[in-house]
Amino acid sequence: MAFVEFPDFGKPIRTSTNDLVDFLVVNYGDGFEAFSNSILFLLVRLERLLRGADPVIILVCIGLITFAASRRWGLSAVMVAAMWFIGTLGLWEKAMQTVAILLVAVFISVIIGVPLGVISARSNRFRALLNPVLDLMQTIPSFVYLIPAAMLFGLGKVPAILATVIYAAPPLIRLTDLGIRYVDAEVVEASRAFGATRWQILKGVQIPLALPSIMQGINQTMMMALAMVVIASMIGARGVGETVLLGLQRNDAGQGLLGGLAIVVLAVVFDRITQSAGQRMQAHRKVTG
Repeated sequence: MAFVEFPDFGKPIRTSTNDLVDFLVVNYGDGFEAFSNSILFLLVRLERLLRGADPVIILVCIGLITFAASRRWGLSAVMVAAMWFIGTLGLWEKAMQTVAILLVAVFISVIIGVPLGVISARSNRFRALLNPVLDLMQTIPSFVYLIPAAMLFGLGKVPAILATVIYAAPPLIRLTDLGIRYVDAEVVEASRAFGATRWQILKGVQIPLALPSIMQGINQTMMMALAMVVIASMIGARGVGETVLLGLQRNDAGQGLLGGLAIVVLAVVFDRITQSAGQRMQAHRKVTG
């Protein structure tokens, strides 16, 4: 029986990847360390604030944020009750760790994603180059992100945040691009006719009208970041994901279920708040339009 002998493409890809990582570590290790320290500085202070605050204060803030986003006291009460439920599971501090990681990851995603989405909306050539990269970021298994992140930044929360950003940023970039592209062309032309510059049109017309779409992108980014919670805990991110991971390692179904419930509740809270904010922006846009 004849067998097909395949060429070995795996070895050069593996070798070149390892050589690239070694090159980056040797030549730019100090830069990676400085970048890691800046993220860690923000994360540690936010986590210390959330964990050190009285839970009542956090619950009140959740209620006020929900009301500001939705103008509905009923929804605010439900979100407060949902966060209170996490406390009754004995996972309040771990939930605050997860919230800190989530907020930092989303913050970095917004800083990166919105400008890239704006550039993509204004340049078809840049969009053609960016789309394959976004497709790759969304299709590569999330475990793969952890390997180079851990090699460049070590184990801990920083590589977990960066891997989360890579996984979660593409929806925000795409929806920012679409939101700006679908702004009414007549409105843009009217602004241009009144002498507005490209920057003034972007800042005063396109971004405000695209805000509902951008908020939807932030919502999707938050949900995808929460999906990385358990995976990120494998390299030391801790938080609620660690509870699920320990449940799996110890064959403790109850502990895993508690961690899963806490993640679901956090997802519902963040989803409802961002969805409500997006809906209010959409309604405001229709009224002003």
